[in-house]
Amino acid sequence: MSTEKSDYMLLFRGTAWDKGLSPEEIQKVVTNWYKWFDGLIKDGRAISGHPLMEEGKVVTGKKRAVADGPFAESKEAIGGYFYLRVSGMDEAVKIARLCPGLDYGVTVEVRPVADMCAVRQRIQESELVAA
Repeated sequence: MSTEKSDYMLLFRGTAWDKGLSPEEIQKVVTNWYKWFDGLIKDGRAISGHPLMEEGKVVTGKKRAVADGPFAESKEAIGGYFYLRVSGMDEAVKIARLCPGLDYGVTVEVRPVADMCAVRQRIQESELVAA
C-alpha cells in the first residue's frame, strides 16, 4: 500500500452563504469551520488555508485590461481555499464533503495540484516524441 501523498486545493465558492442567518447561526457555522480546519492542520492533512478578501481586480486580454472584481456577491466567487496533502482524490473529496458551509450554499471545488503546467508538459512531451 502506497503512503505517497498528493497535493489538492479545496476552493470554496459562494461568499453570501450567511445571508438570512441569525448572528448565532453564523457564529455556529464559523466555529465549526475553524474546528474542521484546525483538525486538518493538526493531523497534517491541511498545509494551509485562508479566506480571501472580497475586493480585488481582474486582469484580462492582450491589452491587460484591469477591472474591478471578482464580485463577492457572485455564487462563483472564490471565498477561500485549503491546501491539502492527502492520499488521493478520494480522501480530498471526503474532506470536502465535511465542509460546514455546504448546507448554506457554499460549493467546494476539489482540484489536484499539478507538478507542472499542463501546457509546458505537452510541449515537453511533443519535444520528446520529435527527438
